[in-house]
Amino acid sequence: MRKSQLAAALILALAGMLVCPAHRAQAASASQTSPDVTLASMAPEQRGDLLMARGQYLAAITAYREAPQDAQVLNKMGIAYHHLEAIDLAKKDYEKALLIRPNYPEAINNLGAAYFAQRNYKKAIRLYRRALVLLPDSAVIAANLGTAYFARGKYKPGLEAYRKAFALDPDVFNNTSQMTVGALSTADRARQDYCIAELFAQAGMQDRAIEYLRKAFGEGFSDRNKLMEDAVFAKLRQTAQFAQLMAEQKLH
Repeated sequence: MRKSQLAAALILALAGMLVCPAHRAQAASASQTSPDVTLASMAPEQRGDLLMARGQYLAAITAYREAPQDAQVLNKMGIAYHHLEAIDLAKKDYEKALLIRPNYPEAINNLGAAYFAQRNYKKAIRLYRRALVLLPDSAVIAANLGTAYFARGKYKPGLEAYRKAFALDPDVFNNTSQMTVGALSTADRARQDYCIAELFAQAGMQDRAIEYLRKAFGEGFSDRNKLMEDAVFAKLRQTAQFAQLMAEQKLH
């Protein structure tokens, strides 16, 4: 398995960020543990959290297997397998977690991310929607839902989900290093980036709007008439940044 393939399939943000808040908190706590405290002296779950934070996913799985197999631990094991691109194994652990706790929104979201990784977007959408009902304030799940809609070519509900995600947390789109681009077609990525640019423009965040318009152009967006007529970008079109962007496009 090549690293580039793994990076393209990890589903860690707009195409399906994995959700496990308890893991993040415990990993942060474990990382601050005194150097005198060895891994062997930690409880298995805490040890697994620290190994996950270090990117040692196989070792983390071994540690989690030594812990009581409750829903949270099974969800964490699923995440570790997900990082290793062992999607079928990840799904099994998410499903086991849901047998114990059927309304566990983080595991439902993560199962949706696994189906997204396998390009079963219809199933992913159903799971994301279910998770969002249970955890309506999750910007991550809303963004995941939006991208799953985009992957199916359903742009209107995709944009609505993005609007919800943006309203909950404008920073949900900030970490572009976590965006999974491999699961969407180039045309869908261009449309996705254009829609995110609209959200930033509506919020008056001009620099971010320009950033995503530039991404859209890079993915092949070419409808300049739409851009010049779109009322959402009326103020943006009056800026020097927009003029520079359009000048760049004339050079290509």
